[in-house]
Amino acid sequence: MNNFILNVILWTFALFGIIEIIRYIISAFKYTNLKSDGIYLIIAVKNKEDKIEGFLRSILFKFLYGKDDNFKEIIVTDLGSEDNTLKILDALQEDYKCIKVSNWKECKEIFDNISDT
Repeated sequence: MNNFILNVILWTFALFGIIEIIRYIISAFKYTNLKSDGIYLIIAVKNKEDKIEGFLRSILFKFLYGKDDNFKEIIVTDLGSEDNTLKILDALQEDYKCIKVSNWKECKEIFDNISDT
């Protein structure tokens, strides 16, 4: 019985989290300058210098050379990396104009300025 109660509590929190994520995405498109004319991918990273370049290049390959014309921009938010992640992201941003690098403060300001309706 304790397992059942614990599972109910965990699933309730999980559903609440999914609902909040969906609400933020809808609000971001409705109340910010993001346009609903394509796909915007938002990625948060921290201390991933060994994996971030390969990860982003695989996404770029799929979107830039795939059949999906709806792809618009990749927004990468650095959460205070202490390694070379930010340098790698800046280099990729220079090579690909569809990559935008921001920090957590800029990303948080976007979401904080979204009003609930």
